[in-house]
Amino acid sequence: MVPPESPRHPRPPRIALVLPGGGARSAYQVGVLKAIAGWYPAGAPLPFRILCGTSAGSILAAGLAAYASRFRCGTAMLDRVWRSFHVGQVFRVDQPTMLRTGAHLLLALASAGLLLSPPPAVFDNTPLRRLLEGRVNFARIRLALDAGHLDALAVTATSLGSGDSVSFVQAANGFEPWMRSGRRGIGAELGLDHLMASAAVPFLFPSVPMDSDHFGDGAMRQLTPLSPALRLGAERILVIGVREPGRAPLGAAVTGSPSLGQLFGFMLETLFMEGLQSDLERLQRTNELLSREPARGAPGLRRVEPLVLLPRSDLSAVALRHMSELPRSLRMLLRAMGAAQAAGGQLTSYMLFESGYTRALIELGRRDAHSRREEIEAFLGLGAARSDEEQAAQAQ
Repeated sequence: MVPPESPRHPRPPRIALVLPGGGARSAYQVGVLKAIAGWYPAGAPLPFRILCGTSAGSILAAGLAAYASRFRCGTAMLDRVWRSFHVGQVFRVDQPTMLRTGAHLLLALASAGLLLSPPPAVFDNTPLRRLLEGRVNFARIRLALDAGHLDALAVTATSLGSGDSVSFVQAANGFEPWMRSGRRGIGAELGLDHLMASAAVPFLFPSVPMDSDHFGDGAMRQLTPLSPALRLGAERILVIGVREPGRAPLGAAVTGSPSLGQLFGFMLETLFMEGLQSDLERLQRTNELLSREPARGAPGLRRVEPLVLLPRSDLSAVALRHMSELPRSLRMLLRAMGAAQAAGGQLTSYMLFESGYTRALIELGRRDAHSRREEIEAFLGLGAARSDEEQAAQAQ
């Protein structure tokens, strides 16, 4: 439960953590979170009452939720997993599997689907399911909610039947489902299928059947990624993105027609980040309106303070420096798609689940967080809490 408010100790603001998708780039989010956790005492609980994740961000959010009573332990677990990552833990890239998939796809295309139906996806991501089975403890998530260490965990996926953005919410109590044009929030006891569905990037990974429907990556139809946090009562929202600000959509200058790899990388960046930027602009406009005319705000509107953390480095360039770590079969595929050159590094940066790259991104996230430590601590109220502790110690 949220601590009760008193004249001397006002209730702390309800802070939500929003983690957009980013494939392998989500290692950057791990670095930011690990840095923040290090600013808290060893046994401190998670400072975020609400966790909202999409795609790879949903996996991080679920991992944190399971350790909501001990923030540092949760980020240490995520750090261990991401530091030791290999592509084979996410999808199968052994040469026989890749050859079978390629032959299957070619035969299906050549016969117009008459001899063989197209494969459900390019990659088989059953290794990811096995990894999550051993790393995400859903029983602990329920215990964290029951113990009051967390108010809600929301995992967003896309319904391929209705086209809606569906946020599956596991809440401590008082959850009110919502339905708006193109988006829904429904209560659920979260499990592996929800995480696999949220991270089912179209074309790359197969969709997941649930509740007489099929679901794919949550970013596909998530035009308002801040909506779940707002609906769940967030008063402040910390967003950790994975795309550096101000970069051209296709990265390096393109001469001639963009390659397939460049276009696919552009699609992934659009999928994971464009809705977030638009939603942040809408939130800022609402805050400005309420600041100018607070008494005339529409019913239900409230001021919500956002803080956005984005990489200061070009993650695509970092990925290209580590491309040699990829298995040979995947490296050949990316080269064939034109994703091995500077202008095609975006696609590689989302798929490079190898420890050299993920460790580099964790370090970048840690450094970026420390460079903004004062701002982040003020946003989380950590400085005020530390002052209270120091005053109490002096009084003794």
